[in-house]
Amino acid sequence: MTYCVGLSLREGLVLLADTRTNAGVDNISTFSKLYTAVSPGDRAIGMLSAGNLAITQSVWNRLQEGVVLDGVAHTLLSVHSMFRAAQLVGAAVRAVYQADGATMQAQGVAFDVSIILGGQIAGGPPRLYLVYAAGNFIEATPDTPFLQIGEHKYGKPILDRALTFETSLTGAVKLALVSMDSTLRSNLTVGMPLDLLAIRTDGFQIALQRRITEEDAYFRVIREGWSAALRDAYRALPSPDWPMA
Repeated sequence: MTYCVGLSLREGLVLLADTRTNAGVDNISTFSKLYTAVSPGDRAIGMLSAGNLAITQSVWNRLQEGVVLDGVAHTLLSVHSMFRAAQLVGAAVRAVYQADGATMQAQGVAFDVSIILGGQIAGGPPRLYLVYAAGNFIEATPDTPFLQIGEHKYGKPILDRALTFETSLTGAVKLALVSMDSTLRSNLTVGMPLDLLAIRTDGFQIALQRRITEEDAYFRVIREGWSAALRDAYRALPSPDWPMA
């Protein structure tokens, strides 16, 4: 399993993913689930993946080599808008399914893949999409400014309560890390290290890309501070005044 989250803000985008790949309790590996396509001054795009590792790697390799969209082969560095980039990723997913889906089904293997795609291409705003296994997709909006894939339930409450479209880029990084820490504490199939990416609106380059390990000083502050804050908030709440026998 995995946990990936993308945040869409007025100031830009934040993408965060764990790196654990679990093929059984005795077969756990570390693979990056973050991919980037950048042409400074023109575009900065990040992609997060969850699901079958062979599928997600095949999708990325096809995107690198070129995927046919409306009769023309494109990569993420050649499409003219983020909407077209999402269409391209969807086409790549469908191409992998066409090539491998029947064989996987015959082996009893589900075609399991989901992708978060975020970025900005010159001439358009930053956009954030969730691409499904069928190749269709949805987009984050100011009303719902985050998207999740993988083991999302543990990290969702903090985003529901605290994140808005007006949250600063640095504030969004902090919230993404709290969301990830909540997931790490509650699900063993999600694991360190983490891959973090931030793209600032109209920057057309990567503002921040960081591999976060257990030794990362700031992440330790987040983990310890959030736990202490929760304990303090719990203690500060009034006790029930209902009669008890």
